Amino acid sequence: MNTTALRHALLFGALCATLPAPASAQFARAEEAVKYRQGAWFVLNQHFTRIGNMARGRLPFDARVALQDAEVVATLARLPATAFGHGTDLPTDHARPEIWTESARFREQNERLVAETGRLLAAAKTQDLAQIKAAFGPAANTCKECHDAYRSQ
Repeated sequence: MNTTALRHALLFGALCATLPAPASAQFARAEEAVKYRQGAWFVLNQHFTRIGNMARGRLPFDARVALQDAEVVATLARLPATAFGHGTDLPTDHARPEIWTESARFREQNERLVAETGRLLAAAKTQDLAQIKAAFGPAANTCKECHDAYRSQ
């Protein structure tokens, strides 16, 4: 197993270990929840951007790398929402207050992200760049819509 694959496997395992626990059990302090969700978004963005760069022709298409990235993205899309619990609306975050006042709508946005990144993963499994491009656009739009509604700056 190469170093990148090992890192992904370790990251995947560590992140999966957090899935069953509710946010209140995961984080002793609100700052930890903010760091957790920011870290998950950062890593998700790195892998999502690489897929986007392949889809746009800015990077050479590598089906294996696209699949690895899509697996990470689909996994990470599920994680940050657990870290938006009560009392985690800190001024050091880029999250707008609407996340907490419109929590049902925010959860719907997250469910759309999970669905779209799942479709992106399915497309990556085909190893067909055209299918990846077709799935990337809706996933990117889901990100943009959520950022427009719930992210400041």
